[in-house]
Amino acid sequence: MRHSLPFSPQFYVTAPQPCPYLAGRMERKLFTALQGDAAAKLNNALSKQGFRRSQNVLYRPCCTDCSACMSARIKVADFVPSKSQKRVLKRNADLTRSGSSPWATEPQYALFRDYLDSRHAAGGMADMDLFEFAAMVEETPIRTRLIEYRSSLVDAAKTEPRGDPATDDPYEGLRAVSLTDILEDGVSMVYSFFAPELIKSSVGTYLILDHIKIARDLDLPYVYLGYWVPGSVKMGYKANFKGVEVFRNGAWEVLSHPDDYSSEINPIAIAPIAEQVARITLPD
Repeated sequence: MRHSLPFSPQFYVTAPQPCPYLAGRMERKLFTALQGDAAAKLNNALSKQGFRRSQNVLYRPCCTDCSACMSARIKVADFVPSKSQKRVLKRNADLTRSGSSPWATEPQYALFRDYLDSRHAAGGMADMDLFEFAAMVEETPIRTRLIEYRSSLVDAAKTEPRGDPATDDPYEGLRAVSLTDILEDGVSMVYSFFAPELIKSSVGTYLILDHIKIARDLDLPYVYLGYWVPGSVKMGYKANFKGVEVFRNGAWEVLSHPDDYSSEINPIAIAPIAEQVARITLPD
């Protein structure tokens, strides 16, 4: 006779390491493995509680004296594009979207490498090789899509190899890519990257706007954006979308004015890690 054991994931905490968002601080992450038949249920349940996916791991910050990092999502029903976001849509109207199962290619990696070298050369992913990139894209036990964007304005002749590095397009027409999870209540933008020259057209904002459209088309209520950090310049753009909610003190709340949130250290107000784990609601 076969007996089923109750589903009980194990949670772990990383060693302290320099915070990538706020200078002079150390971060720790609470994480658990994402595997087995219950992976989709666990991902759905923990995403609603501020966790993010990275390959086969779910994590969220659990720093002992700082709670600045807050998971952010857009409530699609409440979103209305601003005038500047409407201009972003027009500037990127030449981009066309296609979706596929998560499968890494060399053009994607070429685009990824140039993106890192231009924007995150000192980041934790700076040394990622092709095989590690493939693992990031392909190692997922849940419903994930690789969404590619190409420009109708790119000269097709330039995408054909000519043996001349000055004219060949190593991206083969790719302009942007997003690794996106499909959750039961939304789409989660796991990781996005794009051609460095497109920063002038605010393509990062465009990818979020297009994911709002994807969520609407799928009749899903949320677009999960990752973490918003008050006081962090590179995370500030997430507060520019109407309908943004942040996960704070165990619940989602509408993001008010960004200045109403503090990134100050406050160790007394932060629950011990064991208490944070005890508050996690597991599926079933």
